[in-house]
Amino acid sequence: MIPIPTPGLDLWARELAKRSPEASDIFRVRGPLTKLEKLERDLTAATRGGKTAERAAGKLIEHILERYHETHRREFPQAIELARTVERVHAGDPDCPRGLADHLAVMADDLEGHQLKEENILFPTMLAGSCGVLRFPISRMMAEHDDVYEQLDRLAALTRDFTPPRDACKTWRALSQACRKLDRDLREHMRLENDVLFPHFL
Repeated sequence: MIPIPTPGLDLWARELAKRSPEASDIFRVRGPLTKLEKLERDLTAATRGGKTAERAAGKLIEHILERYHETHRREFPQAIELARTVERVHAGDPDCPRGLADHLAVMADDLEGHQLKEENILFPTMLAGSCGVLRFPISRMMAEHDDVYEQLDRLAALTRDFTPPRDACKTWRALSQACRKLDRDLREHMRLENDVLFPHFL
């Protein structure tokens, strides 16, 4: 067995084990569950409509709103501003990520519309316990998540997998880091919804 000693790897190993039973024979996860992992476990195991489920769903939605919705709203404008600066200052550089600022702006606009639908319609309906009417709204949200995955693929291509040139300036390096974080946060945000929150209401 391969011991997994760090919290980051613990989370990765647990997620891998959930997706592939064989992984449990390879990785031995150490340490207590994080608060988020406990929340995922409680919601996944809870009976629909029960008090435990209601509590876990409410806490997970609160986590998604605070950790992801508000973070995206704060960090997308920062990344767009960095991209516009890099594209302007380095317009003559063959490695310049042309079109990145516009792509980020489209992503931010699409994401804001998506998040507002969750905040104003989907999440309140979930918290009200109205499971029967959620199949179509959830399927629509998951379809929009697929669009985000395509946008993230394009983001990776424009930034050369979030890798700036070796001689890049501080602004370009900050842009690459910002885009890498957006990618990581969005993927985890969608995983929590697609794999943990949404299935409980289907």
